[in-house]
Amino acid sequence: MPLSSTMPTSKDHKSYTNPPSNPTQGLKRPRNDTGNKVTVVLGAQWGDEGKGKVVDLLATESDLVCRCQGGNNAGHTVVVEGKEYDFHLLPSGIINPKSICNGVVIHLPGLFEEAENNEKKGLKGWEKRLIVSDRAHLVFDFHQVVDGIQETQRQATEGKIIGTTKKGIGPTYASKASRIGLRVCDLLGDFKEFSTKFKNLVKQYQSMYSSLTVDTESQLKKLKEYGERLRPMVRDGVYYMYEALHGPPKRILVEGANAALLDIDFGTYPFVTSSNCTVGGACTGLGIPPLNIGEVYGVSKAYTTRVGIGAFPTEQLNATGELLQTRGHEVGVTTGRKRRCGWLDLVILKYAHMINGFTAIALTKLDILDVLDEIKVGVAYKINGKRIPHFPANMELLHKVEVEYETFPGWKSDTSAARKWNNLPQKAQNYIRFVENHIGVPIKWVGVGKSRECMIQMF
Repeated sequence: MPLSSTMPTSKDHKSYTNPPSNPTQGLKRPRNDTGNKVTVVLGAQWGDEGKGKVVDLLATESDLVCRCQGGNNAGHTVVVEGKEYDFHLLPSGIINPKSICNGVVIHLPGLFEEAENNEKKGLKGWEKRLIVSDRAHLVFDFHQVVDGIQETQRQATEGKIIGTTKKGIGPTYASKASRIGLRVCDLLGDFKEFSTKFKNLVKQYQSMYSSLTVDTESQLKKLKEYGERLRPMVRDGVYYMYEALHGPPKRILVEGANAALLDIDFGTYPFVTSSNCTVGGACTGLGIPPLNIGEVYGVSKAYTTRVGIGAFPTEQLNATGELLQTRGHEVGVTTGRKRRCGWLDLVILKYAHMINGFTAIALTKLDILDVLDEIKVGVAYKINGKRIPHFPANMELLHKVEVEYETFPGWKSDTSAARKWNNLPQKAQNYIRFVENHIGVPIKWVGVGKSRECMIQMF
């Protein structure tokens, strides 16, 4: 067809030399309402802050709980009526309302094993409450093997490791970014086509890692079985979330995994996870507009912990660190590794607030500090004796910082039975108010124990 035949003639062409006096005339105006607001709960340190407890508390008053990033590298412990549940892929809110996973990378054997373990502890009907997005990427067993191979190679070539959970999260996100990953919708579609893509993916990884062996036929057989078990739970996540936002009033809760200092873009790179653990991850992971974000709650311990390798300015490699580790039972839910412990670092909390815009903070595990004679709080970093006004991006620089501390007298009394603000010792109240004022964000909850009943609500 000649090009000229597709072009409008002068008679067809509307002149824009004299635009209408009202340019919006005839346009349908958008609705003023933006739909239901979403409450987001995020880690404000290096993870393990007690997000699961806060989510569980809020989930009792929510209609929908969403996981938006990460995988079974996350570990959340929730205590309800004396029973302790461990969650990695399942949202912590699965005990209560409907839950959806979107933006999450899913290891199907791990998902069903986790569900079965928690069923033994009393979790019932989870499969009727769990919704999985058809856009979620899949973690395969060979991704986990590759994760381990990569760590071994790092140790051999660089003399150090990242300290990953070896759950295959990094390799899966790498597959996703390389556009060779496979999703739930692929598994539940034409299985012959899925099998071909799976075999090609395996070959690509085997070309990079000669020691990698995969029994593809056995894996495909298992994946087909897992896919059929998963099928009743799968929905189009985008449409599901849109209906939740714009349908009848709903209280929607988003549960972040990992934490701000582990964010792939803003964390202590390269000792980070492979996803965005900050508030933007809620939007990209769930496919929801920023204007639907309402409250953003940051969760922080009353001290600081970190699992694995990487800079940790307030770490205490002494009796104080050991006491915090022992009293706080600081062992990773996912890895079983001991957590490194140190004083509360307000530099990283302020940095996390800059990125996330916290509207309130939950300060957990205050009771762990009950026995200390004095308590220190990191308030600034110095290089060569001079304060620096920012949180360093360069890890070599972060290793060199000197921490400036404020010191507080310990309250030396048991706070675990406190259920109201007035039940806390005055010195504990002073500590909390200092933290609140320094970071410029109100503290809404103070945790003094494991269960949801041990969260003191301030307002």
